[in-house]
Amino acid sequence: MPRRLLQRYLPRPDTLKQHRSLRFMAHLIADPALWVLSRRSVANAFAIGLFSALLPIPFQMVIAAFAARAVRCNLPLSVALVWITNPLTMPIIYYANYCVGAWLLQTHALHAPDQITIEWLRAQIMEILPSLILGSLVSAIALALCGYLVIRLLWRWQVSRSWRARARRRRARNECAN
Repeated sequence: MPRRLLQRYLPRPDTLKQHRSLRFMAHLIADPALWVLSRRSVANAFAIGLFSALLPIPFQMVIAAFAARAVRCNLPLSVALVWITNPLTMPIIYYANYCVGAWLLQTHALHAPDQITIEWLRAQIMEILPSLILGSLVSAIALALCGYLVIRLLWRWQVSRSWRARARRRRARNECAN
């Protein structure tokens, strides 16, 4: 995995500790294990971030941060991945999760009206909620597992590619020396 690319975009722990709104968590942020970019920590961070992103609950970033702390994986990566569900993608993702849940419960998925209002949502919430929760959990687990496996495979591929390139350079150096 391109470690330098990730390091370029991830924040540094000392800058976060100095941030006024995060000072109360400075002792939690200071743990060096939460900033390591290894195959295990990045794969676990992807799993946690993707899982948390698909949960239809508020404070997904807080859940991802506490899970990253518990598993001791890369904190900023797990929190950043939660933003897959942002205000633009949230309706699409949650509707897809709802459809998955309706399919698993073998019920018919409701079609969204032309204009979603609070009254319509209040009237339909008890019918929507079981399918949404089940679909979100199943989708979150599936996406977390896929993300974990893809990162592990990509990291392994990148390492083997760099080993082969290093071996080619070494052979070329040895041929030039002879």
